[in-house]
Amino acid sequence: MDRDPGVLKASASKPKIRAAQYLRMSTDLQTYSIENQKDAISDYADIMGYDIVATYEDAGKSGLQINGRAGLQRLLADIEAKRADFETVIVYDVSRWGRFQNIDESASYEYRCQMAGVRIEFCAEQFANDGSIGSDMLKVIKRSMAAEASRMLSQKVFIGQSRIVKMGFRGGGYAGYGFRRLLVDASRKPKAILKPREWKSLVTDRVILVPGPAEEIAIVRWIFKQFVKGKLEVEIARALNERGVVTDLNRPWTTASVRGIVTNEQYIGNNVWNRTSERLHRKRVRNPPSEWIRAENVSELLVSRRLFNRAQAVAKARPVRISNDQMLVDLSNLLEKRGWLSGSIINADPGCSTKRLYIHRFGSLQAAYRLVGFEASLNYRHFNINNELHRRRLEIIKNLVATIGQAGGLAHYDPKTDLVSVNEEFTIAISIARCRPSTYGYPHWPFHKRQRADPEVSVLIRMKPDNVTVRDYVIAPASEAQRAAPMLSPNNGVRLDAFLFQSLDPLVEMARRAPLEGSPWG
Repeated sequence: MDRDPGVLKASASKPKIRAAQYLRMSTDLQTYSIENQKDAISDYADIMGYDIVATYEDAGKSGLQINGRAGLQRLLADIEAKRADFETVIVYDVSRWGRFQNIDESASYEYRCQMAGVRIEFCAEQFANDGSIGSDMLKVIKRSMAAEASRMLSQKVFIGQSRIVKMGFRGGGYAGYGFRRLLVDASRKPKAILKPREWKSLVTDRVILVPGPAEEIAIVRWIFKQFVKGKLEVEIARALNERGVVTDLNRPWTTASVRGIVTNEQYIGNNVWNRTSERLHRKRVRNPPSEWIRAENVSELLVSRRLFNRAQAVAKARPVRISNDQMLVDLSNLLEKRGWLSGSIINADPGCSTKRLYIHRFGSLQAAYRLVGFEASLNYRHFNINNELHRRRLEIIKNLVATIGQAGGLAHYDPKTDLVSVNEEFTIAISIARCRPSTYGYPHWPFHKRQRADPEVSVLIRMKPDNVTVRDYVIAPASEAQRAAPMLSPNNGVRLDAFLFQSLDPLVEMARRAPLEGSPWG
C-alpha cells in the first residue's frame, strides 16, 4: 500500500483542502519532537494539497489517556460543536493519536470525528486511512503496537527501578520524617543533601537515606515510645500539634501520619518499595506483600528493632478499621467544635478520618454532612459571612470615628471614597479579611488591594477562624500595604508583622489633640 508521490501530487490549479494538524510529544519519546512532526505534516500537506489552518498540540503529554490532553479535548469539542473550519485532521502516526491501553478507546475518538464529517489521516503510516479492509486491519495492528510499546516500556522501567531499590538506593518519593535524602554518584560518593522538591539530574546519580536533624530523630523515638505505652495515634498527633511540631511536609500531624511512622520499616534501615502502584496511569492499587520490593539494612536505624517490633505488635492488636458510626461521631464533634465543615478542616483535624475515607465510606462529603445535620449551602454560607463582615467593618469604622472624637480629634467617614479623614491631615482605608483555612488547615487572609483614592494609612482587620471575632489589625503606611502579598498568613515576615496590633489605639493616639485652654473639656 505504498503511496506513489506522482499520483499523490496535487494539481496546482486545484483549490487546497482546509485541514488541521494534531501534535503530541510525550517525555519518554523525544524522537517525536513537535517540530519534527510539524515538518513531516507540512511536507505531506504540500503533496496532498492541504492548507493547514489550525493546530492542536499536547506537548509533554502521555498518550495513555485523554485526561490532561487539552489539545485533543479541544479538537474533539470544536469538531462536535461544528466550530471546526476544516475537513481533515492530519496526525504524524497512530501512536501520536494515542497509546490507549484499550485500542477501542483510540478508535472511539476517531469515530467521533468521522461522525461529525471530519476524517483523520496519518502522514507517516504506510497505509491510507480510507476505510478499506486492508487499512483498517493495519490500523488495528498499529494501535495494538502503540499500546504494547507503552506496556513494554513500563515493564522495563519497573525492572530497572526494582534493581535500584534492591541495591539499597531510594526508589523515589519523600524522605520521611527524621530522614534526609543524600545524593551520591555511581560509586556512592556523597554529593549533596537534597532539599524538598529537589531531585537528581544525572542518570548515573543515586539517592540514599541518611539521618536528619537530632531533634527530629528524638521526636521519632518519642512517637514510638508513646505508641508502645498505649497512646492512641490521635493522642500522639494532638500532643505534637500542641507543641507546634509539624510533619516533614510542613503539615499538622494526623492519625494517618503517626501510624505511617510507627509501621514504616525504613526506621529500622529497610527499604520497601512497590507497596502501591498505578502503572500505565491506572487507578492506584495496594499490592500484596509478596510483590513488595525489599532491601534490608541499607540505612541507619533511627529506632531499635526491639522497639519497632513492639510497635508492630501494638498496631496489629488495635482495630485498624474504624466503623462508620464512629466516623460520624468524630465528624459531629468536629462540627460542634468548628461550627463549619470542609475537606481541609477534616484533613487538618487529628481526631477525624481523612476526607478521602469519608468520601469512600459515604459516597460524598455532602452525604456525610447530611448524616450529622450539616445542611448549609456553601454559597449561602459564603454570602452570609461576607454580609456579616461588611456590617462588622462599618461598625468598627463608626466606633473608630467616635473614639477619635472623644480623644479630641476630628474624624469623618466618606462612603463615596470609603476613607476615614482624620483632622484633615491624613486619610485611612479600612478593609476586612475573612479567615480561610488552607488545604492543610492553616489560616490565611485574602484581601483586595485598593485601586482608587489612595490613603496615607491602610488598616486590614484580620478575623479569627469563626469570622466573628477580630484576631488583630494590620496598621501600616499605604505604601507598605501595597507591597504586601494579596494573601496574608500567620507569619508574613518582620517587615509586615511589625505593623500588627491588637486594637486601633495607635490610630487614636495619632489623632489625639490636647484640649484647648479654657475649653469646657479641659
